Amino acid sequence: MSTIVARQPLPESRSSTGFRLAMLLPGGLVTFFLILFALGLVVFLALRGNDGSLLGAGFTFANFITVASDPLYWTVTLRSLAIAGLVTLATVVTAYPVAYYLAFHAGRRRGLLLFLVTLPFWTSYLLRVFAWKIVLAYNGVLNSALIESGIWSEPTLAFLNTPAAVVVTLAHAYAPFAILPIYVALDTIPKSLLEAASDLGARPFTSFRRVVLPNSMPGVLAAALVVFVPTVGDYVTPALVGGPASTMIGTLIQAQFGKANDWPFGAALAVAVMLVILAVVLVVRSADRRFGSRT
Repeated sequence: MSTIVARQPLPESRSSTGFRLAMLLPGGLVTFFLILFALGLVVFLALRGNDGSLLGAGFTFANFITVASDPLYWTVTLRSLAIAGLVTLATVVTAYPVAYYLAFHAGRRRGLLLFLVTLPFWTSYLLRVFAWKIVLAYNGVLNSALIESGIWSEPTLAFLNTPAAVVVTLAHAYAPFAILPIYVALDTIPKSLLEAASDLGARPFTSFRRVVLPNSMPGVLAAALVVFVPTVGDYVTPALVGGPASTMIGTLIQAQFGKANDWPFGAALAVAVMLVILAVVLVVRSADRRFGSRT
């Protein structure tokens, strides 16, 4: 009787190892220089004193003490969190029905509709903000439509330069970022679960509440993070469609690096915002794990 010998895996050749390292090198360099090095430089600047030079002088915690003790920065930070939270809520609530339709009812039109969802990526973010500024302006599209319809007799300043204008503009700009992760989460739900719920007598709303919504929560949380994190530090939209009551922390950071020429203090503000965002991310990850363990 012949003996069957298990075939041992061949050792990895040096050429394949070198090829793998060569493929990982570009991503590693980008990760180091654009993320780790940049983050380290911001932390380094935050610990420097402002002497008018580019990198500051000495090491001090005075910048962080000022950030923590000045009520202005607390007020603006809380306002930024509130606006970002409203943007996230509005974006996720409006994106969920779109993603649900794409996942369960689009049929053959799914590819075309997904293309239309990603179409805003083809245009500049700044261009979309200017478009909303034209819509909400004193003599803009919205005021003109209300006057033509007879609802109002004269234009109003109630639309532009308000926190509501910032929320609407940011929600529209980040809508595709919320639709796509929710759609992916919904599309991965096995159709057999819905069929089983229907066979057991569950009505459509019950199936949605007990099956679809819990299984799609990881996508909802991912969409919330994708929208919340960049909107907290946004400064372009508040500058163009918001007023003094819509000033966000990103505007103050930009002012420190620009007009004030106080890079160390601007870096300290940026680090403080990153710590706040990190806390939010940890909370969302904890919630994601809870939903994952339940489903």
